[in-house]
Amino acid sequence: MLIAGLSPAFRLAANNTRIRSQLYASRLYIEGSAVRKMSKSTPPKVFITRRVPDRGPALLKSECTVTQWDSDEPISREELLSKVQGVDGLFCLLTEKIDAELLDAAGPNLKVVGTMSVGYDHVDLVACAERGVKVGFTPNVLTSAVAELTVSLLLATSRRLKEGIRAVENGSWGTWKPMWLCGPGLDGSTVGIIGMGRIGMAVARCLQPFGVARFVYSDFDEQPKARDIGAEFLPLDEVIASADFLLACCALTSETKGMFNMDLFKKMKNTAVFINTSRGGVVQQDDLYKALVSGEIAAAGLDVTTPEPLPTNSPLLKLDNCVILPHIASATHKARSAMSELTAKNILAGLKGQTIPSEITA
Repeated sequence: MLIAGLSPAFRLAANNTRIRSQLYASRLYIEGSAVRKMSKSTPPKVFITRRVPDRGPALLKSECTVTQWDSDEPISREELLSKVQGVDGLFCLLTEKIDAELLDAAGPNLKVVGTMSVGYDHVDLVACAERGVKVGFTPNVLTSAVAELTVSLLLATSRRLKEGIRAVENGSWGTWKPMWLCGPGLDGSTVGIIGMGRIGMAVARCLQPFGVARFVYSDFDEQPKARDIGAEFLPLDEVIASADFLLACCALTSETKGMFNMDLFKKMKNTAVFINTSRGGVVQQDDLYKALVSGEIAAAGLDVTTPEPLPTNSPLLKLDNCVILPHIASATHKARSAMSELTAKNILAGLKGQTIPSEITA
């Protein structure tokens, strides 16, 4: 484009100058944008507190600077407080206590904590909220795995598999005996569930093909979905008294802490089997031991204890009618990988200021 009113030579020179100026301005704009973009894209820092399935760390590494405690064993508290300094996101497990001390050690950059668990009593939600730190957890993705393990533990306990395996191994297995190692069966039984949430419902559905005659449950409120399997919503005492199998599927809260105590066990049938795959803190373990030894209840199966790991000198481990597993309810490859991935997605969403897929609020 030529500029009118000037000599051709001058007009050409002016036009070239203008073009050069426009090109220079464009270059400055482009370079400035690049600088601004680079500044904005400085990767946030995330610390992972344990060796976890690859899907989560891989997702985080695509957008963040990630450091990790590369061990199957828990990180020490002292080391954890050091490692979290200056991080923007924290990927943790149940073994890490996320409290005011840790949050303050992390500092003001911390925007989100993702726990690779469905339980979150190790996280001080109030302290997080006070500091504007979002918290994510991993419900739903482990429901089927926990339900499978709950049914497995129920069957192992009621059908006395621990005693049977021991008899094979120590040579006490003799001739076939009509009354030997008999236990209660599910066919025609009443199953009581304390906490008819996602896992409680999944357990009930898994148990239906075994011929369970009746499902009863107790919760804070009636759960409409429970009607799909014909489960009856009853007062707690009625559930306890009527159940042949009593399953703890509730969260650990101030209301449920220690609720399975001697008073409760005394209300159960002395032929009943108690199963806990929720949290160890809902059970008074000394009372459970006494109930099992005295015959208040027939047997118990636990996947969770207090503390974890359970000391090898625990009297519960000496009982034939108590089966204890090392907190492996979600231990399938599929579930643990999905938990790792969801934890990473929660963290990334929190770092970007987006809605966290599975957020916990105080």
